[in-house]
Amino acid sequence: MGLNPQAPNSGDGDEAGVPDIGDEGEDSGPERRCVVTGAHRPKAELLRFAVSPEGEVVPDLGQGLPGRGIWLSPRRDVVNTAVAKKLFARAARRQVSVSGDLADRVEALLVRRCLDDIGLARRAGQAVMGFEKVCAEVRAGRAALLIAARDAARDGRDKVRGLAPALPVIEVLDGTELGTVFGRDQAVHACVSPGKLARRLIEISGLLAGFRQGGSDRPA
Repeated sequence: MGLNPQAPNSGDGDEAGVPDIGDEGEDSGPERRCVVTGAHRPKAELLRFAVSPEGEVVPDLGQGLPGRGIWLSPRRDVVNTAVAKKLFARAARRQVSVSGDLADRVEALLVRRCLDDIGLARRAGQAVMGFEKVCAEVRAGRAALLIAARDAARDGRDKVRGLAPALPVIEVLDGTELGTVFGRDQAVHACVSPGKLARRLIEISGLLAGFRQGGSDRPA
């Protein structure tokens, strides 16, 4: 049976402990509200989901797909709660289909976005790999962002942090994932030069951290 775009999802109701999902339009300001936790945060710190013409809930990392946006705090447990409590249908005010592995799909997309941006930075001469090369970039003042493989030994990650304590450090990618960008089996240390790609990596890695390191917003 096909989906009826106008049919209400009467099974969602007003669940205890779940914030009311009102008419927060797409032009209501720079912040959005997570439909699970009720937290208001800047759009760049939230995940946006949209409903496709076929009625499927899809991640919208670029935050540009048409239609009513559904916003969630960037955490695996928050996405799973939205799926389990059918909050996507409630927010969309229609019947929708939601993949049971939506959280896994979001994590994979965020990893891919991080790797793609590091790859762009590398091809533009804005990213290097290897501890000695990273040290040289830091000493020359050409590093805006440090990267350390999250599965590397703690002393190795601390070495990167010690290079420039004031610089942000990304620790959300595995060594094998990071290595693919540089044509290696493994990579532990890397850095990115100042610019748009570094800023975007900080934003995307912050979202990914909620799936790989937890977060602070708790569902009500």
